[in-house]
Amino acid sequence: MTFDILHDELRRREDQTLAPFATRSGDSRGRVHDEPEHAFRLPFQRDRDRVIHSTAFRRLEYKTQVFVNHEGDYYRTRLTHSIEAGQITRTLCRVLGLNEDLGEAVALSHDLGHTPFGHAGERVLNKLMEPYGGFEHNAQSLRIVDLLEERYPAFPGLNLSWEVREGIVKHSSEYDRPLVQSFEPGVQPVLEAQIVDFADEIAYNAHDIDDGLKSAMLEERDLAGVALWAEARDWVRAQHAGASETIQRYQTVRRIIDRLVTDMIATIGERVEAHGIRSLADVRRCRIRLAGFSTAMAEANRELKQTLFDRLYRHHRVMRMTVKAQRVMADLFHTYMDEPHQMPPHVHRRIEEGEPQARVVADYIAGMTDRFAFDEYKKLFDPYERV
Repeated sequence: MTFDILHDELRRREDQTLAPFATRSGDSRGRVHDEPEHAFRLPFQRDRDRVIHSTAFRRLEYKTQVFVNHEGDYYRTRLTHSIEAGQITRTLCRVLGLNEDLGEAVALSHDLGHTPFGHAGERVLNKLMEPYGGFEHNAQSLRIVDLLEERYPAFPGLNLSWEVREGIVKHSSEYDRPLVQSFEPGVQPVLEAQIVDFADEIAYNAHDIDDGLKSAMLEERDLAGVALWAEARDWVRAQHAGASETIQRYQTVRRIIDRLVTDMIATIGERVEAHGIRSLADVRRCRIRLAGFSTAMAEANRELKQTLFDRLYRHHRVMRMTVKAQRVMADLFHTYMDEPHQMPPHVHRRIEEGEPQARVVADYIAGMTDRFAFDEYKKLFDPYERV
């Protein structure tokens, strides 16, 4: 079989197996920089692979999810979170007949632009950047894949497909409005991208319960009144009464994920039917987002999220690290703004070439891992630290 025939066969399989409202490779609006098609990988698969091989993706291994990297090797990081969100996205796409490669590419790239120290780092960098256009991690993710990654001789960035780039910007229901002007703000994103917003939420709710209980910052009594947890815990105890507490905890979290995913599949199916969705164009023109939970499950999920916020994210140990991280980010920013030559030559060179200094500084800090930021802080402010 020649490669041309193989490529055509792969597209034919898409046409035969995907739902009418899924995004096919043939629907893609292409890339900013024209490239020849690959012999045996369709466009969205190439996009996913490019994200996995990117420097920004590897750095997620040492970026905070809730717990700063040095607090323990077994807590989730931005990398493991992205992988878990990608797995849930694949499951949803497969059951619903959507394009798994596209959904996974968006899921794996959705956090590339996150700063060190999680959402706390993003909040402080946004505040510092207010006079210069602000900072938002979805916008930064797009900036990374469009400009900052250096891997190809013919163009900057990763040159991802239009649909993946749109998904990075629009997967969340609250996205940066100025940025989205280039991606048809008046229409819905493809369903594969809509799903990522909820897969992201399912993943972090589940693993934050797991990590919170492991760390003892969260206790089971904190969750006792949460309907999703209580139902899952009772079911697991009835089914696996002789299992250890560790296994029962894992199985409880697993059941919560299963309930949320199952509800979402059913809800999307109902909405597709209710709104007469028969094509990709119907998805984009629909007045509502099709991805989501049922009314009852959405309320149960809100209850779980509020408990995690109150009991885990506001825990004094998390708050102490948050304040410490904010101080590190602010001091680094002001130092580089006052004397940009303290950044490496390849970074400072961008300022000499005409890029706005504040944006270059923000790019540099946002790209840091937790431990690199701490190390850089020590080098700048500890007189006994070797530079």
